[in-house]
Amino acid sequence: MRRDIALGRSFVQAFTRADRSLFTALAGGRPLLDPVLPRLSHAADHGLLWWGVAGALGASKGRRRPAAARGLIGLGVASVLANGPAKLVFRRDRPPTHGIPPLRRLSRDLTTFSFPSGHAASAAAFATGVALDAPGVAVPVAALAATVAFSRVYVGVHYPGDVAAGILLGVGAGLLTTKVMPRRPWVPARASPASAWAPALPEGDGLTVVVNARSGQGNHADLLAVLRADLPRAEVVEVGPADDMAAALAGAASSSRVLGIAGGDGSINAAAQVALARGMPLAVFPAGTLNHFAADLGLVGAGDSVQAIREGAAVAVDLGRADGISAVFDRFSRIFVNTASLGGYPDMVAVREKFERRIGKWPAMIIALCWILRHEPPFEVEIDSEPRRVWLIFVGNGVYRPDGFAPTYRNRLDESLLDLRIVDASAPLARLRLVGAVLTGRLGRSRVYEQRTVERVLISSRQPGPLPFACDGEVTEGVERIVITPSGARLIVYRPRRPGDS
Repeated sequence: MRRDIALGRSFVQAFTRADRSLFTALAGGRPLLDPVLPRLSHAADHGLLWWGVAGALGASKGRRRPAAARGLIGLGVASVLANGPAKLVFRRDRPPTHGIPPLRRLSRDLTTFSFPSGHAASAAAFATGVALDAPGVAVPVAALAATVAFSRVYVGVHYPGDVAAGILLGVGAGLLTTKVMPRRPWVPARASPASAWAPALPEGDGLTVVVNARSGQGNHADLLAVLRADLPRAEVVEVGPADDMAAALAGAASSSRVLGIAGGDGSINAAAQVALARGMPLAVFPAGTLNHFAADLGLVGAGDSVQAIREGAAVAVDLGRADGISAVFDRFSRIFVNTASLGGYPDMVAVREKFERRIGKWPAMIIALCWILRHEPPFEVEIDSEPRRVWLIFVGNGVYRPDGFAPTYRNRLDESLLDLRIVDASAPLARLRLVGAVLTGRLGRSRVYEQRTVERVLISSRQPGPLPFACDGEVTEGVERIVITPSGARLIVYRPRRPGDS
């Protein structure tokens, strides 16, 4: 035992000597990068540099937005661990500064402990989080993070060992974000091929694309340029704020072989109903804010849609169907391509989308959940003849992933199943238990939350007044009674051929 302790002390002493020697060589060397690195090191104080990078990534489209959110979550975890318990446990003093050239020293002496480096931990956590969702920008972000980490030795405030430990802690914090913010797979959802139903239109002859000018950020100049250049014979109909979308879709469908839609999920829902009623294929051009349906199809941009239209490559996807009685006791029937929801879920989606564009889906989902549980009262329903007191009901067209409260993507689009998720309000301390389960990643084990796969669900109101109801994020009329099933009819949608289609 004593021998092991002695060996351990010898190793620590040898590491400390080597660490200090390397620090002297790096921090006291020739001033090749003065004053660039001191300024960069200062810019990373309190994570401000990474908040700026996250803002730049969030202003773009695609996977860079969730990458920025994941990076900031990792940064927060790493910063708390590195600057809190880790420093208090190791209590290593800062390096002496008498050998540091004056030009590269920081303007003030630091009084906190040295091990591990909080700047290095934050930089590594942010870079790791970004790399998990957006590998395309991971290299420049990682290079910036490595430069920030090195700068902490260069300006004389950390030993190299402090920085190395901070990097390891930061990488771990970045990887830990997958527990609360699961990654969307790179492979698109599988579906059944339907090429015989979708004509190849090399120049777009017979295609009419309805462009919802209100969707997304409202600037579709690039999309229109692609359509006119790559599908010159296609007709393009722009629908402005004062125009009737339903009339535009009906007119486009009556004069074309293929109906195209450029917009978000709500626009796609409206176009899908017209295409299904007319028995014609649908071409989707992602032009919304979040583009959930297009992401499941694997359509990253207009180029993917153009390629599929030219090749005549398409798949057959399931649709959900909701039949019921509205608040005014009129019968109605609607289809949905993604999800249907009742209760506070439509309001929660609205709150989530308000923040989602800036901080990503998972952080926004937690904010929205807390808002709903604070402001929305639970409601009384019967679910398949069973009386229930609930807050939210979510029904997915197909089985959604991941398990838990923020379903994001599907692995298949042709399962003919529904994903039913319910937040129960009858359990003691249901609100606190639900939020705690979401934050700790243990929602699947919580009694407040219920999730199952079904082929049909019947929901009836047991209280005065209708239940709020939404299809694909668009709030519709309230309902008194509703039956939700797979539609039985499949929608033909263009997308490039994928190896997983079967």
